[in-house]
Amino acid sequence: MSGVLVVTGSSRGIGAACAIMGAAKGFKVCVNYNNSPDRAEQVMEQIRENGGTAIAVAGDMGREADIIALFREVDAQLGPVTALINNAGITGTVSRLEDMAADDMAEVFRLNMTGPFLCAKEAVRRMSTKHGGKGGVIVNISSAAARLGGANQYLHYAASKGGLETFTHGLGLEVAGEGIRVTGVQPGVIDTEIHARMGMPERVADLGSASPLGRAGTAEEMAQTALWLISDQASYINATTIQATGGR
Repeated sequence: MSGVLVVTGSSRGIGAACAIMGAAKGFKVCVNYNNSPDRAEQVMEQIRENGGTAIAVAGDMGREADIIALFREVDAQLGPVTALINNAGITGTVSRLEDMAADDMAEVFRLNMTGPFLCAKEAVRRMSTKHGGKGGVIVNISSAAARLGGANQYLHYAASKGGLETFTHGLGLEVAGEGIRVTGVQPGVIDTEIHARMGMPERVADLGSASPLGRAGTAEEMAQTALWLISDQASYINATTIQATGGR
């Protein structure tokens, strides 16, 4: 593999695994972070130790000005993006609908839906043969919550991921004739920090052990799936989201 890979929200978890693995496979990588510069630097160190090339760019991936600035920085330092992994997102506060704050709903949709739309917009402008690009791949990181619904915990998060999967399908159809494939990964219960940040540190052990495979997945397994979708081995996969849920 070669080219320029942008991974949003890549200072930790699945995003960090995608950035590290992408660099190891030959991509020049943009590591994006918002509030975790130290964590982003740790990812950068791993990439450098393995002989990879990467830059770290701060930015809120739900804010258009930050997204535009990030892609311009990538243009200047690495070249036009050829692969984008839309990973940045939040679960929001765990609650039932009647207790859910409107501001919390809006923030979830801003980061989980509007952000990927805007990032993909900038990527398409650079990848599309219609605009003089050479093609590329966009991978959107969804969640099994899109299918399971998130009842009693995070309806807003589940709905935002359901919308992201619709976006994956629709954009994949829209730009297929312009050298761009759009795909998605739907992780199940993955052993990352997101569960503790939700206030549910026991969730990985509880749901992982109850899954058909008897365990939670890893960030590295999700990264392998995302990088495979970017590769030529997945060249006939477009406008669809792959379940990587261990059968859950």
